[in-house]
Amino acid sequence: MTEHIRPEAEDIVKASEYGGREPSAGWQRWLLIVIAVAWSLFQLYASYFGTLNPQKVGSIHLAFGFALAFLAYPRKGGAMDRIPWYDWILAAASVATALYIFVDYYNLVVIQGGLPITRDVWMGTALLVFLCIAASRIIGYALPIIAGIIVIYGITGPAGIIPLTPPDILYLHNGYDWSQVIQQLYITGEGIWGTPIQVSATFVFLFVLFGALLEKAGAGQYFVDLAYSGLGTFRGGPAKAAVVASLLTGVISGSSTANVVTTGTFTIPLMKRVGYPGVKAGATEVAASVNGQLMPPIMGAAAFIMASFINIPYSQLIIYAIVPAVLTYLGLLYVVHLEALKLNLKGLPRSELPPFWPTFIKGVHYLIPVAFLLYELMWVQLTPERSALNATVVLAGLILVQEAVRGWKGERGLGAGLLHGVKEVFGGLELGARNMTTIAIATAAAGIIVGMVTMTNLGYGLTQVLSVLSGGHIWLVLLLSAITSLILGIGLPTTANYIVMAALVAPVIANLAGDAGMVVPLVAIHLFVFYFGILADDTPPVGLAAYAAAAISRADPIATGVQGFIYDLRTAILPFMFFYNPQLLLIDVGSWYNAAWVIATALAGMLAFVSSTQGYLQIRMLWIERGVMLVGALLMIKPGWESDLIGIAILVASVLYHRYRASNDPATAVA
Repeated sequence: MTEHIRPEAEDIVKASEYGGREPSAGWQRWLLIVIAVAWSLFQLYASYFGTLNPQKVGSIHLAFGFALAFLAYPRKGGAMDRIPWYDWILAAASVATALYIFVDYYNLVVIQGGLPITRDVWMGTALLVFLCIAASRIIGYALPIIAGIIVIYGITGPAGIIPLTPPDILYLHNGYDWSQVIQQLYITGEGIWGTPIQVSATFVFLFVLFGALLEKAGAGQYFVDLAYSGLGTFRGGPAKAAVVASLLTGVISGSSTANVVTTGTFTIPLMKRVGYPGVKAGATEVAASVNGQLMPPIMGAAAFIMASFINIPYSQLIIYAIVPAVLTYLGLLYVVHLEALKLNLKGLPRSELPPFWPTFIKGVHYLIPVAFLLYELMWVQLTPERSALNATVVLAGLILVQEAVRGWKGERGLGAGLLHGVKEVFGGLELGARNMTTIAIATAAAGIIVGMVTMTNLGYGLTQVLSVLSGGHIWLVLLLSAITSLILGIGLPTTANYIVMAALVAPVIANLAGDAGMVVPLVAIHLFVFYFGILADDTPPVGLAAYAAAAISRADPIATGVQGFIYDLRTAILPFMFFYNPQLLLIDVGSWYNAAWVIATALAGMLAFVSSTQGYLQIRMLWIERGVMLVGALLMIKPGWESDLIGIAILVASVLYHRYRASNDPATAVA
């Protein structure tokens, strides 16, 4: 049931996920493959033996990232079919600055006690330059600019390189000289080699590799076929199947852009076929794919970094995140159902869809490694790194068995099938490393921001600024934080967006919430900024997921992004829900019936919010109906039995009035 991927969409994924350069020289193509496979093998070795110092692992991790960043990602307008001489120089020099930490670690830490000498300062400075060049090439200019501004803030002051005095509200240090900055960012474990890149080099890499191998095995297409087989016949069935397929694909892909192309190649044309306009078909796929990073057990790179930032087991984070993730997908299913009602759409004939149970059984073996991962993570409670490593080994074995059986049943023979399985495993090793390049560079560059914020205590200054701007109103602080994250999303990918917000804004929210007398769990605050960071991939005008979907649907990418963001408004309301009511994260719920009540009222509020924003229930809603229903939805979002009961009463009255109006004025049923 596959269709050819449109070249424009494929090019977007290549450029954003693993570089768009395809050298015509065979030895250059093989070199990129060897580097990528070697990176994956190194990460498997480091995770299995676990004897290397985390800072050394981080330096080798970044060295591989640098090599692929400069050799596989051309500069804007640069050569696509060859690796020019300047990229060879950039790759070699940047790799040397990263490996310098590995090679000279004993001298740096033991003999010098972490105090840099002149050579260290030069190497650290060079690495910062190369890191900014690599980040601007594969991520964009936003992250290097933000990092540069914060570094300038760090060296500003009476004792700094720039002898100026910042405003009193931000004047929290005397300024630092350049050797102190390099010591913080390059030599200690609090800057570039801090938590973001350490998580990238351990948990994240193995989970991305696991997803790449699942994709190579054929799980992505299986999930699409399964979703269409089960939902394709319902009203607007292709859109509903697209939502479920993207949810399932999110298990194996931490990238919303790749998710769009994997599922959208098939789902978008079918949505258009049953009557969805191109913009809405693309926007549905964008909204579904972006939310894939919210769905446990594999929630994208930012989630692993979050677990380390707030020092909780990743298995616990999964439990906290599951209810909001399910709610957002149920909300999106309701969105596409309302769109189908508006457009009076039907489903696909059963004869055009694969039978459900044969389809399910055909690929049920793909669920084995996923189930094994969850078993290791949740039941045995191994670390995420060890769980992913063990599940990856199981998955590699499954690929070999699958291809051997296919070869034995087909004409290739058992040996040829097994050989093909080995090629698929190595292809997964290459794909996993290619997908990690952006994450490695982003986490290293974001480490500059984290390190300087720690060094300068900038978070306290921002607390004072936001406190003044908000007048101490926590809801206004949250609104400002959400807007800031969306603005950053114009230029930052989701992982970098979360790291920046977690370093700069999350502590501010925590401080001001405490000042307001609120007891808000730290995980609720970090999930708040995480959710808005996820929306970066469909935030106009730069959301890559929207451009990929538009390339498939042949629609305007800006209009697709705007429509996708409108669909994602239901996701934007969720962080406010669990911030004010952490029981939605299953924190201190007390009993199962209280948990059921919290979830049920949140779902009712979510669906009412969707109807209000979409302006539709059975027929088009009047503006007064939309306003009243929005009030009821917000009351149910607010925690407390009283507000819940009042909200339910308002929603019941609204629905009854709407049904009365629809039954007595059938002419308004024309969308």
